[in-house]
This record gives sequence, structure tokens and C-alpha cells, in this order.
Amino acid sequence: MARAVHPKDSSAKDAAVRDRLRRVQGQLGGIVRMIDEGRDCEDVVTQLMAVRAAVDRAAAEVVSAHVDECVRTLSRPRAQSAVRDAISLLARLP
Repeated sequence: MARAVHPKDSSAKDAAVRDRLRRVQGQLGGIVRMIDEGRDCEDVVTQLMAVRAAVDRAAAEVVSAHVDECVRTLSRPRAQSAVRDAISLLARLP
């Protein structure tokens, strides 16, 4: 993909992704504490799966915003190429 996500962007989608990732950050801290406390494996894995899902959703939102921008701003051939690249990225998500 040709365009980067810029942390200074102030769009609502960017803010939503940042908020989601901050929550993930907090969840990871909680998981570390769970491990330190010797919590049950099933509880730890359940939280890890929740983090994975949240990260996957954030990745999908980033790709979606990229596709939206490409369709709006690029020539048709370049936008089509960017959309193909985005689909390949999304296909790699679990």
C-alpha cells in the first residue's frame, strides 16, 4: 500500500482506531498482571483471544480508511491496485 497512516490525522476513524488500540494496551497490561498473579490458563487465553480480535478489528479499520482514501483521491487504475493490495492484507488476518 502506498499511503501511510499518519498519527496526526484527526478524522473520526483515526480517533476510533487509536482508542481501540489504547484499550488493547490496557488489556495487555491486565493479561501480564493475570500471569503474574498465577491466574488460570483458560482466563489468560480468553483475554488473549479478546486482544487478538480487537487488534484484527483495528487492522480492518485502518485498511478500510486507506481504501476509502484511495478511491476518493487516486486515479482509477491506482485505486484498483490499492484495493487489491488491501484485500490481500485483509486476507492475512486470522
